[in-house]
Amino acid sequence: MTMDLTSEKLTEFEETIGYRFSNRELLVESLTHPSLNARRTDDSRDYQRLEFLGDAVIQLVVTRELFRSFPIDNEGALTRNRSALTRGEFLARLAGEIGLHNMLQMSDAEHASWGNLRTSALEDALEALVGAIHEDSGLEQASEVVLSWYGPINDRLEPLQKRQNPKGRLQEKVQPLHGNDALVYQVVRMDGDPHRRRFEVAVTLLDRTLGCGVGNSKKQAEEQAALEALDHLAREESK
Repeated sequence: MTMDLTSEKLTEFEETIGYRFSNRELLVESLTHPSLNARRTDDSRDYQRLEFLGDAVIQLVVTRELFRSFPIDNEGALTRNRSALTRGEFLARLAGEIGLHNMLQMSDAEHASWGNLRTSALEDALEALVGAIHEDSGLEQASEVVLSWYGPINDRLEPLQKRQNPKGRLQEKVQPLHGNDALVYQVVRMDGDPHRRRFEVAVTLLDRTLGCGVGNSKKQAEEQAALEALDHLAREESK
């Protein structure tokens, strides 16, 4: 959906993200979804080139911050933490926190299918915005802005670490008492078009449902079910 990106609206967004552009054309380009320019034949640009750049900038900024913040962590731990802080789901959440979904310029058809809330679109747009800041002011300014969005890295990591590999953690919890094959993941519902499936999965232990999860893939739904099961078992243990 196209909206009027007035000077006032752009200024308000700049205040939200904590950065004022010298070249606002870069900002507008970073907010332009490819669907808007799909049928144009002029030189209009979307955010894909800036996304390419911003992806690399975010990787570098987060890598450097982790390296400085955790001086005794080995390469494996640093790599896992970087992955958690730069994966699509996390970047999409970060985009939501700064209101990026309300600024995206896209076709009416894309917006009608909730394209502005799609994880992939939000991830791409956030990377493009970072790329635009880099082109406007350079790496150090982009780094400062990105880190202001993240806040204290350890505060971001703690809840993410608790949610990493939920299926493995659930297996470790159940295995000592019930063995390796006690947990069963079963797809209880699947709907949506072939290119946009929605799965609902239940995880059971000895015919007892511990959790259910929904996702755009079977793997994602299983992980959500495992998270719910872990929360369920934790509540039982605290009683």
